[in-house]
Amino acid sequence: MNQTYQTTQAAEYKALASFRNLIKRACQDHPAIDDQALYDLQLACDEACTNIIQHGYAGIDPGSIIFTLEVGNDQVFMVLTDFGHPFEPAEPPAPDLEAPLESREPGGFGLFFIYQTMDKVEYQATNCGNQLTLVKRLAK
Repeated sequence: MNQTYQTTQAAEYKALASFRNLIKRACQDHPAIDDQALYDLQLACDEACTNIIQHGYAGIDPGSIIFTLEVGNDQVFMVLTDFGHPFEPAEPPAPDLEAPLESREPGGFGLFFIYQTMDKVEYQATNCGNQLTLVKRLAK
């Protein structure tokens, strides 16, 4: 049976801890969610929210992020809804980890981490907001 949780937070960095804690509480007793799966879920949520805060609400008054978490027997869905600028999170090329630090642009790892840790990434921009759906399949 799927369990669904939802919270709405201001699009501020301090909200990330609230989202991480919700993921931890909702997943802590799930037999198929080990420490690595929990870490992957929290990391992907952190990175997606950071992008919303930095880019989605850039140049406008920060709004909110609606976070919906659905924990099922064999997968976890995270849906992040915001009302900022739309942005299609296409899978980026792998960063050049061999390049010298001084020649690398700061940032740029968020989408890479999301696509590495999640099994499915979907984005939809509508009149009702931007919706990013992240899916993590669980080992049986």
